Amino acid sequence: MEMLSYLENYDTTRAKKALQMLLIDRSNEFRELAKGIGFPTREKNWQEIILRFSLDFVECFKTWSGKNSVFDHNEIHRCMSIMQQLARGKSSINQLTDLQNTAWLISEDFKAIYKRME
Repeated sequence: MEMLSYLENYDTTRAKKALQMLLIDRSNEFRELAKGIGFPTREKNWQEIILRFSLDFVECFKTWSGKNSVFDHNEIHRCMSIMQQLARGKSSINQLTDLQNTAWLISEDFKAIYKRME
C-alpha cells in the first residue's frame, strides 16, 4: 500500500503528482531532512515518509503555537516524538532550527503545489 494513501484530506493521485513535482526542485531538502532525522534514503518510498513527517511537523507546530484546538495527551506525545527525532544528535539549536525550517518548507511547498492542481 502506498504511503500517500495515509495522508488525510489529500487525494492520493493528486498527492503523488504533487510530490513528483516537488521532488524536481526540493530533492536535496528531502535528503537533508532524511539524513537529519536518521532515516535511510535507500528505503522504498522514503520521499513519501519524509513528506508525511513534514506535514506532521507543521501540524505539531500549530499545536505548539495554540492555533490547533486539538490538544490531548496523544497529540502532545506525537509532537514530542517528532521534536526528539529532529533534535537527536544535534549539538546546537541552529542545527535543529535548520531541520525544522526544511520540514516546514517541504510541507508548505507540497500544499501549494497540491492546491494549484485543483
